[in-house]
Amino acid sequence: MNYSYSFEQMRAADARTIKSGTPAFELMERAGRALADAVLAAAKRLGVGDVLVVCGGGNNGGDGFVAARLLRETGMDVFVVCLAETFSPDCLCAKEAFGGEVSGRISRMRFALALDCVFGTGLNRAPEGDGAALIDFINSCGAYVISADLPSGLSENGVAFSPCVKADETVCMGLMKNALLLSDGADCAGKIIVAEIGISSEVQGAEIWEEADVKKLFPKRLSNSHKGVFGGACLLAGSKEYSGAAFLSAGACLKSGSGYTRLCVSSDLFPYMIGRMPACILREFRSIDGEILASDCIAMGMGSGVSERLYARIAEILSAYTGTLVLDADALNSLACYGADILKEKSCSVILTPHVKEFSRLIGATTEEVKRRAVELAKKFAEEYGVTVFLKNNRAVIADGKRIAINITGSPALAKGGSGDVLSGFLAGTCARGVPPFEACCASAYVCGKAGEFAAEDMGEYAPDATDVISRISRVLARF
Repeated sequence: MNYSYSFEQMRAADARTIKSGTPAFELMERAGRALADAVLAAAKRLGVGDVLVVCGGGNNGGDGFVAARLLRETGMDVFVVCLAETFSPDCLCAKEAFGGEVSGRISRMRFALALDCVFGTGLNRAPEGDGAALIDFINSCGAYVISADLPSGLSENGVAFSPCVKADETVCMGLMKNALLLSDGADCAGKIIVAEIGISSEVQGAEIWEEADVKKLFPKRLSNSHKGVFGGACLLAGSKEYSGAAFLSAGACLKSGSGYTRLCVSSDLFPYMIGRMPACILREFRSIDGEILASDCIAMGMGSGVSERLYARIAEILSAYTGTLVLDADALNSLACYGADILKEKSCSVILTPHVKEFSRLIGATTEEVKRRAVELAKKFAEEYGVTVFLKNNRAVIADGKRIAINITGSPALAKGGSGDVLSGFLAGTCARGVPPFEACCASAYVCGKAGEFAAEDMGEYAPDATDVISRISRVLARF
């Protein structure tokens, strides 16, 4: 398992490393050497002998001046641009140690290779003036771009300011940063290299689950087992208007390994469903009864439609149920309409699976604010309501109030209706097998994301639909 960190956590780790005896300038030297190594490797691949180094006046710029000095010592032709008028003390030392010419104006030359060292983790607003001009220069100079620590213009939680560098490669110093994984960061960072420069953190960052971590939750089954061993999931899904959600959730749940998949649908939808999913236990849903409450996991809201009736059923389950409840789609929208405080009075474990827009409705914020503060807001909601939040975007954030995880599997092929229904069904089945909520969310995010990647590999990013993702879940699980 790997970990990633917020800007605040990263700055605290820097300060701790310096306090423990490593001089700040030594860290800058190490960072500059990591950048120089990356530039030399790229120059060899590209067959070029010159590089543009663009520096700011902060410590990120200091890393660039160190790299420029080391690259010049190897014989590379180094062209340095810096428009800063003030410098941090360490950056000024690095600039003076460079000793070469530093241009104070933007060139019209084009370059094959550029090193972006303009801004680091201290940026908290959109670049303006010379900073913005330098970013535009980097993006337009025609070069293969390597960014130092993170692309200049990228903010916390990966939301790109305008302008922002679009890097081909990012050399991340010491610890992985959340910004490189989330939102626009996934597109702006390019290939990510984490350079070991002697920085460690006393706090645990966001968990990044890998195949080996997920595999542990899908152990080899004993021959002497039966369907009752693997739990039962109950899906309260679909409506006459949105019948597809029930099909998709049930289809994914059947792939999860749970022993039973019960699909409960409304009376008007029930006749249409008969015989269409023979592997499910199909029920006409009239009320919350003992059979439903006996399930190891209940998932509800997928294609149900927003209503006070649905809200009342959520409240009833929260008070009477003792398993794991997954609330998705219209269950979340009903909470947003009629009040989320019922989540505080519950006898069961609860998982919420909102996408960014649904979460914004739930907490009364804009979608942009949710993106800018994804980790913070997911964690805060999980703590306040005692739930696990599975916040879906191009990279999911999972929070239970104590732990944070960021899922990095997935593909733009998943950006279609039905993908959330697939995830909720698979998650319900995984919880039904007895996997705890936080771990079940991490595993389900990984598996469904990887299934989306396989669908994109086979069909491209445009063609796959949710059924194509379901059909590739088995391919992911077979690797375990």
